[in-house]
Amino acid sequence: MSTPKTRDNLDLAATAREVADRAPAGSFEKAVAGSVAVTCATTRTLDEARDVLRGVVPVEVRRPAIEFLDRLAVDNP
Repeated sequence: MSTPKTRDNLDLAATAREVADRAPAGSFEKAVAGSVAVTCATTRTLDEARDVLRGVVPVEVRRPAIEFLDRLAVDNP
């Protein structure tokens, strides 16, 4: 059994951008994934990305964005 590994922010940003690109224009999913993509591309660490996402507006996107980041952060091979 292998242990999960944490992915780096640029990898997380690329994955989130792929999800955002596949989501319908104007959708909630696109807003959440896009927020995570931009945040990960402009921060160095996962903790820093989480801190930035805690300030996401609108508030309705904030929690799902943090949850999406947490799901992306752990890569289970």
